[in-house]
Amino acid sequence: MDFGLGNPAVRRQIAAAAALAGWHGGHIANGWWRHGAGGYGWVGPLFWPFAIYDIYDYTIWGDGIGLWDYGYPDIYAAIFAPYGPDDLAAYTGPGPHGRRHRRVPSLQQLCGDDGREIAGLPIDQIQQAIQPNGAQRAALDDLANALTSAAQMIRASCPTQTALTAPDRLAAMQQRIGAMIMAAFAVQQPLGKFYDLLEDEQEARLNALAQDRRKTFAANGATEAPAQGFAQGSAQGPAQGSSQACGAAQPAALQWPADEIEARLHPNDTQRAALKVLQVANARAADILSSQCQPNDATTPPARLDAVEGRLTAMQQAVYLVSAALGDFYAKLSDEQKAQFEAIGQKRTT
Repeated sequence: MDFGLGNPAVRRQIAAAAALAGWHGGHIANGWWRHGAGGYGWVGPLFWPFAIYDIYDYTIWGDGIGLWDYGYPDIYAAIFAPYGPDDLAAYTGPGPHGRRHRRVPSLQQLCGDDGREIAGLPIDQIQQAIQPNGAQRAALDDLANALTSAAQMIRASCPTQTALTAPDRLAAMQQRIGAMIMAAFAVQQPLGKFYDLLEDEQEARLNALAQDRRKTFAANGATEAPAQGFAQGSAQGPAQGSSQACGAAQPAALQWPADEIEARLHPNDTQRAALKVLQVANARAADILSSQCQPNDATTPPARLDAVEGRLTAMQQAVYLVSAALGDFYAKLSDEQKAQFEAIGQKRTT
């Protein structure tokens, strides 16, 4: 059993430590943009650390906490970034004495610097469980290669420059989600082919393997709720933690800061009209993502991968909607107003 990055709890712990290491000097225990399950969607300049693992965990093992915890709060955190330039310096490389600031993990690690690790050990576990025949083994090899390619696609979207403005952060977010959609599409055909070749008994073995994995991680504090198995797992509701992204009222820290924007920017009538459009776009984005939640009837890997693509497409649509309105509003601001707007998220504490 893999207890490295294949463990969802380990990934959340690494992301949480990295997300806070550069923020306010790392002196605050929890950031306001924290996910319900304890992870973070934004870690410095990076959106969605360990993305390929979250796709893999939900698609193959039915563990959806990592994937479905992403939603509108991450768009909000892109607009009102928690990080200032000094905070982001922690992620740009070694400090003045040759050491990384508070030992922040490298962006390469958070992006997934070894695609083979994704498709290696888990594929071996599947092979041991099903004892594939020749055709199934060939299909499993194709799936392994597709997962490796998918990991490389997502890794290529790792930022090489730090986005310092809200429009640039949303653009980076769009690029990252776009890479994830391409990666999911690349896995779709080989996964479907492999699954179609399985006998009922083999599906049952894979389901048992997924259940054992979840039990082992749960015993080590790795999961917060049960999830569906590999093959015909029970049709349970969304895993705990996904409610932050699907339908729940946003916490106070994520409410639209209309009064603060007014006090900081003192917008004129033209700017105020554009700001209203932006606020409406954000409400629409939240509605889009609230209506596209984890399905109860996705009980097979191909069906869950379809759900992944649906969720990512909804996120892309929501980000695009907000990005267009934000770009129009931002273009109407003076440099001083832009600086005041960027400071809104940076000044917050938990």
